[in-house]
Amino acid sequence: MGIFPSTARESHAVRQTARFANGDTDSALVIEAQRGQSWAMEALLRRHLAHANAVAFTIIGPDADREDVVQECMVSAARSINKLKTPSAFGAWLAAIVISAARKKFRRRLERTLLLTADSELTETAIQAVPARTTPPDVYAEWKALGVVLGTLTQESRVALLLKRVDGFSLDEIAQQMNLSVSTVKRRICAAQQVLDAVDRGA
Repeated sequence: MGIFPSTARESHAVRQTARFANGDTDSALVIEAQRGQSWAMEALLRRHLAHANAVAFTIIGPDADREDVVQECMVSAARSINKLKTPSAFGAWLAAIVISAARKKFRRRLERTLLLTADSELTETAIQAVPARTTPPDVYAEWKALGVVLGTLTQESRVALLLKRVDGFSLDEIAQQMNLSVSTVKRRICAAQQVLDAVDRGA
């Protein structure tokens, strides 16, 4: 369900929101939103929606799930608006939420691609095929490093990690899928996780 109104009555609320909010600064709207005024929160989100979409596009490109990522970030911002200490910084605060969510989303996409790729196929071309053309250089460098280290894992470790991190399987389910003992699955995932942690520390 979307965060913006859809019914006739709600559409009237949209017009009211626009009438009251057009001349307000972000600071004023944040203060009202933190007082529980839903029209102010809605006005803020509408005002910054285009920028949030642009930020997400920069990182993950025209991904089919991009709008869902932005929608989730808008909901998250609305729920945590009282945590914002500097009302005038709403735009930057929302952008940071979108950047974090988009990076997580895209990392999962990259992990899936690389974990499903055989060792011999983990080439520069394979890695380059995943990021968006607009992906910032520092982010691309991080994901390229991830691709390199994932290429050092055994096939068993890659599959176990894929099922755990990307598909959300339990250890018991992974053991059944791979025909391995749970203890073996734990060891494979632990070894793979240590490799990923090393990449994160170096980022």
